[in-house]
Amino acid sequence: MDDRTGTTLHTGLLILTTAGVAWLSGLPMVFPSLGPSAFVLALFQDGDATAPRRVIGGHAIGVVAGLVAYHTFAGGVSMTSATAPGSFAGLQLAASAVVATLLTVGGMLATDTRHPPACATTLIVSLGLLSTLWEGTLMVLAVVLLVAAHRILLATERAGARYGEELRH
Repeated sequence: MDDRTGTTLHTGLLILTTAGVAWLSGLPMVFPSLGPSAFVLALFQDGDATAPRRVIGGHAIGVVAGLVAYHTFAGGVSMTSATAPGSFAGLQLAASAVVATLLTVGGMLATDTRHPPACATTLIVSLGLLSTLWEGTLMVLAVVLLVAAHRILLATERAGARYGEELRH
């Protein structure tokens, strides 16, 4: 299988893992920033970018920063529809998004947990889309599940490659 097909299938299998849990449980275990994280994991399988500490840590920082910013600046407001131009609600959401992004980037750089998709996670939270502590916890658990599935896929692929190599000799 060529690298493009393998990366595509690996990404799909990772999202299938969290989507399956979301479907079976009814919990928000699939959210937009998981797609880029799954792609990074599939594309750079063993690099620094896929270290569990970076992937999980980056998203955890994004969730915490998003929760802090949202509940400080925009609690009760949500970006589920457009706000009126120049409205106070729009200003609250804008402030929440900016502060959450600043906190996330600063936190990731300070802790060496750089994972760019976490900037999307912090926006999801800070804009009131998944903004409770429970939802934030579920988001981090979904990322842990994604990373675990990635590790299992890598181990399975390597075992299959080793087994296939042994059969050829």
